[in-house]
Parts: sequence; C-alpha cells; structure tokens
Amino acid sequence: METLLAEETTDVGPPWPTKIAVLLREDLLPWQELNVTAFLASAVAAAVPELIGRPYEDGDGTRYLAMIRQPVLVLTGPAEVLARARARSLERGLPTSVFTADLFTTGGDTENRAAVRAVRGADLDLVGIAVHGPKNVVDKVTKGARMHP
Repeated sequence: METLLAEETTDVGPPWPTKIAVLLREDLLPWQELNVTAFLASAVAAAVPELIGRPYEDGDGTRYLAMIRQPVLVLTGPAEVLARARARSLERGLPTSVFTADLFTTGGDTENRAAVRAVRGADLDLVGIAVHGPKNVVDKVTKGARMHP
C-alpha cells in the first residue's frame, strides 16, 4: 500500500491542464444521454491512455478497475452546436469521438462503424461528440453549449 501512495503523489491533479468534454444533443431521452456519454468517454480514454489512473483498492485489499483521472464535463446543445463543435475540434486536431442517431438501431461495433462510414462527416446526424485537449481550446470548440442539467 505504501508504494501505491508514493506513486499517487506524482499524479497531476487539479487544476487539470486539459479538459474532457462530452456534448449531447439536447433532445435525447435520459437513457440515451447516459449511453452516449459512456460510449464517448470510453473512446476518449482509449485514444488518450494517459488519462487513465491507477486501479483502486479498498481497505480489504479488493481491487477495482482504474478510471479516467480527471472530470468529464457533460454539456448539451442543439444539433447545430454539435456540428459546429465537431468541425472546430477536427480543425484543431483534437481527439474526437462521435455518436450518431443511427447507432441507436445498429447491432454492434462493426455495424456502428459501417453506419458512420456511410455518411459524409458534415452530414452526420450527431447526437453526441466528445473531445479532449487543452482547457482553453476545448472551451472554444464547445462554445454555445451549456452545462447538462
């Protein structure tokens, strides 16, 4: 346990130099909001592995999975805001994940990727996007969105 504590002191903590933002289309059902957020956050974590902290352990020594080390900001906005945020994020070269309305009706990962590939980027029916990058850049990308209630 001492080793784990010593390692933890080297972690970067608040204030975080980067931001993870998930932007949801404002007309989603609650279960859709949760599902889309989980998928999009997992994509950011997969693309930026240094965002993952160390595994957890309780007082009994039971180990638990590691999680993203910093907060995930969840925002909402109309379709136009999502489309604009997608374009801004790609222009700035930020790691970006997308979730389209078609993905609610597909049967799995292969079908999901095919559904996205079938549509030009500017024409995607976005219900959510996630981005990661420097705070000020992510703020500019998500401008026009508001905090999720």
